Amino acid sequence: MWSIGVIVYILLCGSRPFWARTESGIFRSVLRADPNFDDTPWPAVSPEAKDFVKRLLNKDYRKRLTAAQALTHPWLRSEQTQIPLDMLIYKLIKSYLRATPLKQAALKSLSKALTEDGLLYLRSQFELLEPNKDGFISFQNFQKALMENTTEAMKLSGVADILNVLEALSYRRMDFAEFCAAAISPYQLEAFGQWEQIATAAFSYFEEEGNQIISIEELAQELNISTTSHSFLQDWIRQEDGKLSFLGYTKYLHGVTIRSTNVRHN
Repeated sequence: MWSIGVIVYILLCGSRPFWARTESGIFRSVLRADPNFDDTPWPAVSPEAKDFVKRLLNKDYRKRLTAAQALTHPWLRSEQTQIPLDMLIYKLIKSYLRATPLKQAALKSLSKALTEDGLLYLRSQFELLEPNKDGFISFQNFQKALMENTTEAMKLSGVADILNVLEALSYRRMDFAEFCAAAISPYQLEAFGQWEQIATAAFSYFEEEGNQIISIEELAQELNISTTSHSFLQDWIRQEDGKLSFLGYTKYLHGVTIRSTNVRHN
């Protein structure tokens, strides 16, 4: 997907996103520089096209669009395009099923703040998994869809291990609302231009439905952090009520590596 981003960048502006006189210089440019989206002709390029290229050229692979997501992007989408099954969905749902109730509540709140563009991709994936069209999916749906759409790349990406975890759905079903919570990536949403608005709306839902009193020690255990290195978590919990702050909520969604947000909330 990175290579496609480079090609689309060149097609749109006629120059390379990263340039140097030597091969080693190009590698350094890729690592240290950002593509130029300010000079001509970029001011005349549509916001959708620029967003598409930026999300393909994101240096953090976790924030980069997958092939299925790219096909549902506003710049490319077409009713005639057949969207493929996205292996990322399986990996995200695997993590969701292993998550604690607090993490699942945080993700459910985030899913309620999704834009229609985000829901379009998720709806296309849900429809691939829901042959009966009854509004629910189960382990058998995941298993059958994988058998019908599997590729060599999928076979090499730990499919068997993922299916072992998804087998928990043998005993219950998942509706579209829970599927959205399970199948969203906070990393990818953070790369979206409206991340601050989405995160703010999500935190409002979380305050109403999922936020709870939690100690620093409990939070460290949730994040699998040693007791000797969790002092920074003090900034994640509000002193007045012992619940996650907005900063704590956004960082908790990602783990401990996400950059600090510029929005301030109590």
